[in-house]
Amino acid sequence: MSGGARVELVWEASCPHVEAAREVVREALAAVGVPERWNEWQIGVDTLPAHARGYGSPSVFVDGREVTGATAGDADDCCRVYRGPTGLGGVPTVSDVMRLLDVMRLLSRSARRAT
Repeated sequence: MSGGARVELVWEASCPHVEAAREVVREALAAVGVPERWNEWQIGVDTLPAHARGYGSPSVFVDGREVTGATAGDADDCCRVYRGPTGLGGVPTVSDVMRLLDVMRLLSRSARRAT
């Protein structure tokens, strides 16, 4: 998916920032030139992957890694706060997502060349 990288959006039903997070993901995927496809997981459901547990809403992952480098906590039923260039906000920056997409694509290319 998404040019080889698996992109995921994790959200909680009452979070007011979910649509803004979707837009960040759309913009980042478009900027790096990969299809605008990702998986979404709702916090609190049994299908939430283990790597996405313990993060607030919304959280974005690329290949199982949280885009800002944050680690899981014990409060996944709360809103997240992100530090951006203009202060605090409710979503990661497009640059955060793009940076990890680029890193994961480079790692994938290196792994393919090594085999």
